[in-house]
This record gives sequence, C-alpha cells and structure tokens, in this order.
Amino acid sequence: MNRIIIKASAAMLLCFQICYSGFTQQANSSLGTDEKNNSVSINKNNTNHEKEVMPATENAGSYSEIKAISQKNITGLNTDLAIKTVSNKANKNMVIPDSTPKATDPFAFGDFSWLNGNSRKTSPPLIDSKYFTSDITLDLNATHSFNNPIDNTVVGSTALARNNELQLSYLGFGGDIHVDHIRGRIMMQFGTRSTVVPRNDGSSYKGQYDLQTIYRNISEAYAGYHWDKWHGINLDAGIFMSYIGLFSYNNFENWGYQPSYTSDNTPWFFNGLRLQTFPTDKLKVEFWMINGWQSYGMFNHSPGVGASIYYRPKETVDYVFNNYYGKDDQGAPNRFRFHSDNSYQLRYVNRPKGKFITKAAFSLTGDFGFENGDGVSAFGKKPGTTAQNFISGMFYNRFWFGDKFAWNFGGGYMHNPGQYLVLAPTGYADTLFQSQTGPGSTFNALDFSTTFDFLISQNLTLKFEYVYRNVINIGAAPGSAELSEYFAGAGGVTSPTGFSNTGAYTYTSSGASIAPPLNSWGGWQPDLVKSEQRVIVALIARF
Repeated sequence: MNRIIIKASAAMLLCFQICYSGFTQQANSSLGTDEKNNSVSINKNNTNHEKEVMPATENAGSYSEIKAISQKNITGLNTDLAIKTVSNKANKNMVIPDSTPKATDPFAFGDFSWLNGNSRKTSPPLIDSKYFTSDITLDLNATHSFNNPIDNTVVGSTALARNNELQLSYLGFGGDIHVDHIRGRIMMQFGTRSTVVPRNDGSSYKGQYDLQTIYRNISEAYAGYHWDKWHGINLDAGIFMSYIGLFSYNNFENWGYQPSYTSDNTPWFFNGLRLQTFPTDKLKVEFWMINGWQSYGMFNHSPGVGASIYYRPKETVDYVFNNYYGKDDQGAPNRFRFHSDNSYQLRYVNRPKGKFITKAAFSLTGDFGFENGDGVSAFGKKPGTTAQNFISGMFYNRFWFGDKFAWNFGGGYMHNPGQYLVLAPTGYADTLFQSQTGPGSTFNALDFSTTFDFLISQNLTLKFEYVYRNVINIGAAPGSAELSEYFAGAGGVTSPTGFSNTGAYTYTSSGASIAPPLNSWGGWQPDLVKSEQRVIVALIARF
C-alpha cells in the first residue's frame, strides 16, 4: 500500500514539475505575448475552484483576486502604470514612468468565463469599492420526480431537497474584504443547501456544541494575508470551498444544475488553512491543512492535508489536479483516506460572430481514491481486508448559441465499495442505509443529464434540465440486511402519510426530525427504487 501512495505522490509531483518547468519562463512575460491577448476580455468573476465558490473564488483569476492584487501601491503587482517621484532643482515633484516590468495578475491573460465551475460574468459586482467587493446569489428551483414520492423528498442530492415545490436552494450574500495586504471573505447562506450539505458531516457528532447548527449558515469565512511575490501568494485560515469534483458550490457557475456523482459525493468545503501560490500567471499551486474531508470538526487526532494545481497554458485549456490525505472514519483511527481528483477542459470552438454554434467546450473529470487500515485496503488484496475505494468519472459537453442560449449534456459513473462517499438517504431510508453500510458493502451508479440555459443577462440565468440516475447495484456489508434500492419511490421515506409530525417523531435542538422505530408504523417500510427521472427548472441571479 505504501508503494501505491508513493506512486500517487510521484505522479502528482511529476505533473507539477512538467507544468512548472515548462512555463516558469513565462512568469515575467507581458499580456501581449499571448496570441489571443489583443482581443481578450478579462473574466473578472472567475470565482471557482474557490469547487477561489466557486462563490467569488480562487479558481484563480476571480474579480476579487485580481482586484486584491492590482490595488497594491507602486511596489505591488500589476499596477496600471507604476510611477516614481524624483526631486531636482527644476521640479521637486516631477513624476516619470517606472520602466521596470511588472508581473501580470494570475489567469488575467484570457477570458475563462466558458469554464464549467467558473462564473460567466465579466461585469463588475454590485458593490466594488476600495475595501470591499460584494457577492450576492439567489438560487431558486422547482423539480419534479417521475417517481412522485408522497412526502416530496429528494434522496441523494446536495443541489435539490424537495419535489413539486418552489424552493430557495441558496441565498448567499457577503463578499471579499481587502485592506492593504489583509484579505478576507465572508459568505452567509440560507436555503435548503444550508441543511442538505452540513448533514453529510459526521464529525459534528463528536463531542458537544452542535457544529452543524453553528456553521450551517456560513458557506465561507476566512481571513488571510497577501504577499506581492511571484504573481501573488495568499495564506488563509477559516472555511473555504474545496473544488474537488470540478463543479462549483454556486450553481450560477455550473453548466448543469444537478452534479454527477463525482462532484456531488465529494467535498464542497474545507475548514482549516490554505496556502495559495501563483508562480506564473498561468499556474496556481495550493496547499491545505484542514480538519478533514468536508468536516467542521476532526474525526480522529490528525488533520487532513492536500494540494491543488491549476494550470491554464492558454485561454482554451484548463487542467486541475487535486489530492487529499486524511483520517476521516468514525471508530477507525488507523484508517487513512487518499483521493485524487483530475479534470481537463477544452474550448474547441470559438466563433463570436457565428450564425449558429458560436462556442463549444467539454469537461472531463476522473477520480480515484481508497481507504486503508482497520480491516480495509484499496482492493481487498491484503489478508483479512475488504476492498474500499472510489473510482468515478464524468463528462460534459456544452454548446453556446450566441450570448443568450446554451445547451449541454453529460453524465458520469461511480464505483464505491465500502460506500464511504455515498450520500446517505433521508428519513427512514437513512435508518435502513446505516444498518447495511460499512466494509464489504458495494455501490455502483450512473447518471445522465441535459440542460438548456437561457442566459437572460450577465446577472440572470434560467435553467431547464432533465436528469436520469440509476443505482446499478447496492450491496450490504456481510451480516447486514440487504438494501437493494436507493432513491425515493411513490411511498416516500418519511411515514405512511408523508408527514413527520405524526407517529412520535422527535426533534433535535437544531430542529432536525428524528424518526421513531419502524415497528411503530405497523410494518410500513420506506419505498425505495433503483432509479429516478426528474425535470428541474431553476432561476439563478448573481449580483
């Protein structure tokens, strides 16, 4: 197993060496060296993978990132025109240009608004002052499952929560603070996502103080320091977006609405320290030391660590490499988790004045991970262990028809023996799921979706989406009761009537409902099925 870890680490270092050695020579080049630079408009709201989410993010090149760097005084990076003051007998305050070349802002050489997981906005935000840059998003959706569950509950999603209703999924507001070299970001969140995402963090059940309630209305909150070295260095502490799985937490930035398993079953946030370095204007290398895998607290006694590489050699290409190591299993302190997430995006058509398809791009993501120790190993080859790994992939293709319309399609596959990254169902389905999961269990699933976007304006998107998801097989751990289905069927997962205010339901201090024993319903069982089809309509505004 050590050889596997060494090989994985070596592969990551090799990727970094190739990226770094081949392109550091461009670190001090001007914008004019790029063949496309003369006609490029900067994507000032490239706020992703920070899935820098991405809410104004540090998938680098974000409006706030560029602003924080370019606002520096004459000793800083990329001042529009650095000047120096000299004294002489004729003019004590004569100002002359400083001819010293200035480093360029990271990822500012091109328009990356086409990327999946990055904001398409190229206009400034609502508030853009010297010390504060705002970020406000309202995400509303209505979805219908053809299974038509009686309790309107969606199972297995972090983007959706309720069927046949108009719901506020995400109200995010806050922004970036930048005072000299001090930086920070605060994003509050309200809506269904403030429940469906934190509920997947098992670390909050360790000890007291109900961390899910404390943090659920905060999507990002960090403070840090910026150094004017290379093309920028940032050190941040707090809650920040992870961007493992390519998709952004903010659906305004995504091509689709319901993410594939590769994205939906991997972390949306981290809690800890982050060091971002920009050796060139085309490369970001980021390091994490965090509490754990999408966890407010720490499962065991050691932090999780990770690294992320973003490389964009030109405006048409994007490479992303994320790697994570940590100990994130309750009751298994000697079990470690390794995860590698890798994405490639290519814009292969760009005809701004075309009469039909004006732009086309695709994204390809592949993940591999495993757990080892306390009775499990990557493929179960060690005596006395069972296989526990995660192998997944997803592909999306998008066409733009002018500035107002876009259509994309894609899907993915997930293989997860041990079920350690499967989203637990809700209601009584969770009771059944928890009784069968663990080492030796299996989970294989696939999904497909197609989305039509009406890009009403820079600030408003209307999405229409069809989604098909299927669990090929779900197997119980040895000695556990079988659970052969996963999604909510017509009978729902809550109660015979679909309501949770009947039948001795109780509630936690945070307001979450706790189901009574199944035998209290006279033999009733949650209605689960292997597949679901649904349609989604979403209206998303960002200012």
